[in-house]
Amino acid sequence: MDWKQLVQLVLLGIGGLEQYAILLVRISIGLFFAISGANKLFTAGAITPVYDTLVKSKVPFPRQTAYFVATVEFVCGSLLTVGLLSSFACVALLIDMTVAILTNALATLPKGLSPLNWLDDFLYLPEVLYVLFFIWLICSGPGKFSVDHWLAGKLLG
Repeated sequence: MDWKQLVQLVLLGIGGLEQYAILLVRISIGLFFAISGANKLFTAGAITPVYDTLVKSKVPFPRQTAYFVATVEFVCGSLLTVGLLSSFACVALLIDMTVAILTNALATLPKGLSPLNWLDDFLYLPEVLYVLFFIWLICSGPGKFSVDHWLAGKLLG
């Protein structure tokens, strides 16, 4: 490896592997949400903690909302895993996580923190990381190893 290649690697990364990174993130986060949603929907009593959280957060129609959220996670996580309607799935899950942040996660942050420490704790929330992943996937697209990429080639090519 010469100096120029080393500088390019350190400063610009390995662009040739970007599609594999997109694939890894898309499948991992898709599976996470698909499994989480499936457990809530298909495991006896698993929806109860979601319902209880929604009641505590004073979300309207908590029982229906709990099933709606679990269904969004299962369906959109499954779509994201295979890369079908990926942007739609990311937007739906991004909204789901934003609502989770606003209704529940913010309440878990300690009171009386300095702005910098509050930001540190906020950015440590997993829901915030998921939101960032969804924004990245919406902007990057689902990658060439996706049903969306194949469909776009058929419809636009």
